[in-house]
Amino acid sequence: MMPRLGEKYPVDIEVISKPKAEYQTDDYFELDLPVAPAVMVGEEIVVEGENVSEHEVEATICRHLGLPEPEPEKKGILKRFLGKS
Repeated sequence: MMPRLGEKYPVDIEVISKPKAEYQTDDYFELDLPVAPAVMVGEEIVVEGENVSEHEVEATICRHLGLPEPEPEKKGILKRFLGKS
């Protein structure tokens, strides 16, 4: 998801991956960063500690860039029935 959004919008994407134990140290909490897994756009925390939809991340990027937010993808009856996003 992130590389595709990085190609679509003029933003730099930085992915930080560490062992889970490193996110639970006092040093990490002192940085005042969100609990992993998390997504931030600029200084805004989009989500922390759970998954996030591509639409939500894209809408936040658009707000950050001053662009109109994209329309949410319309779900067909099959997607609604199966609960797939």
